[in-house]
Amino acid sequence: MAADLSQIVKAYDVRGVVPDQWDETLAELFGAAFVRVTGADAIVVGHDMRPSSPGLSGAFARGAARLGADVTLIGLCSTDQLYFASGSLDLPGAMFTASHNPAQYNGIKMCRAGAAPVGQDTGLSEIRVMVERWSQEGAPAAAPTTGTITERDTLKDYAAHLKGLVDLTAIRPLKVVVDAGNGMGGHTVPTVFAGLPLDLVPMYFELDGTFPNHEANPLDPANIVDLQARVRAEGADLGLAFDGDADRCFVVDERGEAVSPSAITALVAARELAKTPGGTIIHNLITSWSVPEVVREKGGSPVRTRVGHSFIKEEMAKTGAIFGGEHSAHYYFKDFWNADTGMLAALHVLAALGGQDGTLSELVASYDRYAGSGEINSTVADQAGRTAAVKATYADQDGVTLDELDGLTVSADDWWFNLRPSNTEPLLRLNVEARDEATMAKVRDEVLALIRATG
Repeated sequence: MAADLSQIVKAYDVRGVVPDQWDETLAELFGAAFVRVTGADAIVVGHDMRPSSPGLSGAFARGAARLGADVTLIGLCSTDQLYFASGSLDLPGAMFTASHNPAQYNGIKMCRAGAAPVGQDTGLSEIRVMVERWSQEGAPAAAPTTGTITERDTLKDYAAHLKGLVDLTAIRPLKVVVDAGNGMGGHTVPTVFAGLPLDLVPMYFELDGTFPNHEANPLDPANIVDLQARVRAEGADLGLAFDGDADRCFVVDERGEAVSPSAITALVAARELAKTPGGTIIHNLITSWSVPEVVREKGGSPVRTRVGHSFIKEEMAKTGAIFGGEHSAHYYFKDFWNADTGMLAALHVLAALGGQDGTLSELVASYDRYAGSGEINSTVADQAGRTAAVKATYADQDGVTLDELDGLTVSADDWWFNLRPSNTEPLLRLNVEARDEATMAKVRDEVLALIRATG
């Protein structure tokens, strides 16, 4: 019987419960399909600290080698370290991780040579079809000459590449608390930060894919409470929190207050534009008004896109953009093969803070200009119907514009909101921003009442 992969092959990656939804047998078929679709004669494979990751990545490597591809295993790594390997070695790559999902999950993030993403429209659909067929008919015939499987450590090269992009040698000493959430930040941070004028206070650096301390998702306020308390207790200059595969980074200021990812996007954009005047900066439609404002003020060209790394990377390639940021704390750099790396964004924050005498809260104040709601999820049975009700309410209001680039965005002079359906759950996601807190709260509550109406 053919495997049904509809529940685990997502828009951008593979993700599901092990072994209930997928296992090493399927991972081996994914390796074969990846080689067949990319046409690669060599690939690179890495994995996170989840208990199932070594077995799954090894099976994927065997499947790839069986079809003739030489496989370089880089072992434990962050997702952006895998992108570095793909970019620097010019090889297609596969990263075994389920990011911040619970321990029983695992997944694969795949890319072509140069870290170009593999998503539904760029090969993932074909991979799924092949794996489903082979699971029923049997694995494809082996190549006349099977590929080799070798190991390589890329951590020091990854760290050197990042530190070559941001000069931290002349900054003032900073005390920084880092919460790795028992994820891959515990593996990468010590090497990247080595030799820098930083007093590092580590939290939860032990690699443990069961996440014993808290979920490794710093966008959920509950998961940065420990970091906030430690920053205050240590009198630190800032705190950094990484997600499970350490491709996202969240920042906390010296008061223990969370810094908006939009403010970080604007700050890094300003730094990148100082290096490359007149450059293009990508931002998704949920980032703050502050981002395009700062980009224009610094002489750059802002480009607004849909949410999601495949859209950001596609637009960066199309426009030659130097940097891109999302509200979810994903940060993309032309200098990093257009791929996302939270670590490089963190180095920019450290360089900006250490290059002047003020506090982080003072530094980011000019980049954080409006009141935002953050993302609010509502469980609804009829996503389309509730969205239509919201649209009907605002469509004829004076001074209000609507667009449907990604979900529904409604804008007025002093506020805007975006309402998007989840692709995988019965949820509507609301983000609201306004020029002051009272207006934001009023709009937020009005829209939530429409979303959650039962009539």
